Amino acid sequence: MKIDEELLKKLEKLSSLEIEDAKREDTVKEIGQIVDFVENLNELDLENEEASFSVIGGGTPFREDVPKNDSKIIKTILENAPKSEKGFFVVPKIIE
Repeated sequence: MKIDEELLKKLEKLSSLEIEDAKREDTVKEIGQIVDFVENLNELDLENEEASFSVIGGGTPFREDVPKNDSKIIKTILENAPKSEKGFFVVPKIIE
């Protein structure tokens, strides 16, 4: 995959980051190196490997996830949020 200035601009927009002009060339090279490294995974022979979604055998050792509606916790969390409204986080629209 070719990493160029156009792709870097798209990545900046998607990540809501701005890369300084002085660092743009180095960033393109670094992202290219990362992509090349990941493409090495295509060389692995996984024909006889079974697909799995978890590395934990025998299920999860964690507690059961039970919803808990505690107004004190909700209030504390929303106090630390940049924006909230009617008990929910307010986030910027990402789909145009």
